[in-house]
Amino acid sequence: MKLSKILSVLTLITGAIAISITSIWIGKQAYSWLPPQAAAESHLIDDLISFLVTLGAFIFLGVTSTLMYSVIFHRAEKGDLSDGPHIEGNVTLEVVWTAIPIMLVLWIAGYSSQVYEQMGIQGPTQLVHLHNPVGMESAYAAPQEGVMSEPVEKIDVIAKQWAWVFHYPEKDVTSTELHLPSDRRVRLALQSEDVLHGFYIPAFRLKQDIIPNHTIDFEFTPIRQGQYHLTDSQYSGTYFATMQANVVVESDEDYHKWLAKIATHKLSPANNQAASEYAKAANEPVKNGWDTVVPAAPPLVNYSG
Repeated sequence: MKLSKILSVLTLITGAIAISITSIWIGKQAYSWLPPQAAAESHLIDDLISFLVTLGAFIFLGVTSTLMYSVIFHRAEKGDLSDGPHIEGNVTLEVVWTAIPIMLVLWIAGYSSQVYEQMGIQGPTQLVHLHNPVGMESAYAAPQEGVMSEPVEKIDVIAKQWAWVFHYPEKDVTSTELHLPSDRRVRLALQSEDVLHGFYIPAFRLKQDIIPNHTIDFEFTPIRQGQYHLTDSQYSGTYFATMQANVVVESDEDYHKWLAKIATHKLSPANNQAASEYAKAANEPVKNGWDTVVPAAPPLVNYSG
């Protein structure tokens, strides 16, 4: 083997190793781009994102490095205006560069599907089985090791244009702020009173479609105390941007103290930005824009946050 070929092979191997190490490092950095992992299921999504970033970085660096190497070491000499060598198609090369992307796509699809199943997100797929004899299980998200797998807290979640309402059967109280016990399995019964909504908490990496006229059970385990943000991931009308709520994760003791405290509160209308903005627009002498759906009346709750 000629020395030039040996050097080319060594360069290729060294470059591949360097690109692989750099890609893995970039993939690890992806974890820092995301919110703190506030639920036991968060790592499933974070691992998937890190994998995709690593793979994308490897492809990007590989293509860019090849182009740079060609530009630097295989440039035509100054004044050389001749055509390049005529190269016929290479069947082996074409098969390889077709097979590799196919295998990568299948790998990504398989991994993503596995995460999807582990997260237990049902969404509209539950409707497919409504009239099917095959039994439908609840949307169980993967529990954290060492944490109770049985649901210990059941909360009803009602979505409507445009408000979130949370009902706690244990004390028969309602709130527009979602409180959850830390390190305890939670089961949410998701319901919509009007249109399609999306239950989405970025810090939990959880997104679940809520379908009108159906109840979808969804489970997960909060593991990090603090205040987080719930938003509607589906466009549900004019004021859907106002459909937001705070999510408070606290110790089991503080959670039950909070429940006992708000159980003493009388029901009262909660502040509702959508209803306020609609009322303000309706009272203006000049009508601007299109007609919109009338927001639901402000919900009656024991606690509005």
